[in-house]
Order: sequence, then structure tokens, then C-alpha cells
Amino acid sequence: MAEKEAVLIEYFGDTPIIRIIDFLLENRLFDYSKKEIIEQTGLAKATFYKYWDRLVDLGLVMITRSFGKTKLYRLNEKNPIVEKIKELELSLIEATIPIVVKAKPS
Repeated sequence: MAEKEAVLIEYFGDTPIIRIIDFLLENRLFDYSKKEIIEQTGLAKATFYKYWDRLVDLGLVMITRSFGKTKLYRLNEKNPIVEKIKELELSLIEATIPIVVKAKPS
């Protein structure tokens, strides 16, 4: 069975930035290295690095911890842009789920 496409990707297109944001949004309980994000999103390394600095510059991602040269990142949920993206995703989900109509008791 094919996996359902993420709502952000479905409505805003399968672009590198949307893929990265969607991955971090769907997995917000954990932090990831850049290598893990590249692997999980299926992006080419060059493509990932082309867009990563934009996300960092906007404060959409933040370093959560580091060990040695490895830094782990997570979506910055305190960022106002991230808050709006989360609201937008929730609105899209609510708008696209089937409406369940309860039968009225007679």
C-alpha cells in the first residue's frame, strides 16, 4: 500500500524546503543531524545544503545539542513562522478529512 503524501507536500509541492520542514514537523519530538535529515527526506546532499542556510537564517531550525563535530537540529517551534506553518497544516488537515455526520436521534 502506498504511503499517503504529507499534506504540506500535497498542497505546496514537493520542493526541498517543504520536504525538510514537513519532515521536521512530523518528527518534532526528536532531533536530527543534517545527515539524518538528508537521508530521511531523500534529498541530494547538494540540494539540501542549497536550502539549509535559509532555514537557519530565518530561525526555523535550531541546534538542540552537539557532540564532537555533530550538531543535532529540531524545528524551532517558538518561531512565529513555524507557528503559522503548524496552524496552516492543521487547517489543511481539518479541511481535507472526511466529514462525519452523526445521525440525529428521532
